[in-house]
Amino acid sequence: MSDAPKRPRPQPTPETKHFWEGCARGELLLQKDNATGKCYFPPRPFVPGTGSTDISVVKASGKGRLYSYVINHRPPPGFTAPYAIAVVELDEGVRMMTNIVECAQTPEALVLDMPVEVVFEKIDDEISLPLFRPAKA
Repeated sequence: MSDAPKRPRPQPTPETKHFWEGCARGELLLQKDNATGKCYFPPRPFVPGTGSTDISVVKASGKGRLYSYVINHRPPPGFTAPYAIAVVELDEGVRMMTNIVECAQTPEALVLDMPVEVVFEKIDDEISLPLFRPAKA
């Protein structure tokens, strides 16, 4: 049994439960404003800016582009340095904070605007984290 610290586990709330259940199934779920058709993230029970509760949950494509990142060389417990803390802009127009995996954690490999795709890291039976890797051609 390893004594190494584990990565922190997100704690689902009533507002985020659907998101984490989707991730556990390998689906990236977003909420959509039914009046405008625009998606938003992070999950909440109302549309940002309008407060409307006329929303639906939709499955995202899981594809996007690397919008921004920083390479962390001083990791907290449960992480291995270096690792990229990134913002990905999904094809659906929303941005989400994540990590970039399956590539070198260097500026040469982490090219802004590069296509990325979601991949899920299983933490336990209930939680899988949505991470992103360079998209396969």
